[in-house]
Amino acid sequence: MHEERFVEFSRVEQVFGSGKKSYHALANIDLHIAKGQFVSIIGHSGCGKSTLLNLVAGLAKPTSGSTIVGGKHVTGPGLDRAVVFQQHALLPWLSVEDNVRLGIDSRFPEKDRQWRIERARQYVEMVGLGAHAKKKPAEISGGMKQRAGIARAFAVDPTVLLLDEPFGALDALTRGIMQDELTKLWESDRKTVIMITHDVDEAVFLSDRIVLMTNGPAATIHSVLDVPMARPRDRETILDDKDYVHVRKELVHYLTATRHKEAA
Repeated sequence: MHEERFVEFSRVEQVFGSGKKSYHALANIDLHIAKGQFVSIIGHSGCGKSTLLNLVAGLAKPTSGSTIVGGKHVTGPGLDRAVVFQQHALLPWLSVEDNVRLGIDSRFPEKDRQWRIERARQYVEMVGLGAHAKKKPAEISGGMKQRAGIARAFAVDPTVLLLDEPFGALDALTRGIMQDELTKLWESDRKTVIMITHDVDEAVFLSDRIVLMTNGPAATIHSVLDVPMARPRDRETILDDKDYVHVRKELVHYLTATRHKEAA
């Protein structure tokens, strides 16, 4: 299962600046992600997690090596890849529904207007915002804004969904609810997902695989952990799952050890 290489980093190096002011962000990154996998990237601040995501999004180009999505080299941004940032990035003058439809209009310009309206409404409903569809971002909570951002990302039918700590600014209860909503959406069509997170439990609960990054500069991949728990996953029983306990322990041990090493 999941043998197809869909997203690939091949010998990627990333250096910012030049001369004495240069910073070697990433070193010798080799990684492949199969179609339909949910992969999390975890590590301490400054380890290049966001840089990796930006390379897939086409917001940055590697100094050397290549980033490939669906067999094609990434040369810039594209509607086949959708990004959900920690900050919702909604246009404040548009309603929730219109923010979602904005991406749909760009992705499916050949479709008639009514089809695009109905698709926007469908995804607004899917994230539980039907009653708030006509509200502006200033009129809804932070969790609702993130729901709208996720709806917009899924509605454009990307081949890869990129999540940059999308729930990092939310309280613990809202964060759990949003993780459940994301899981339901992902289970419906199994997009290829790459998520950055600092939250160990979030990574284990959501992911098929977890990429552990070394500390920067010249950060690289330390290892990749498989998360063998069956899906769908139930939040109430997962704490007793032996695979959950094992993977979580491995993550905590690694992050603690590398934090101490960094402090030394």
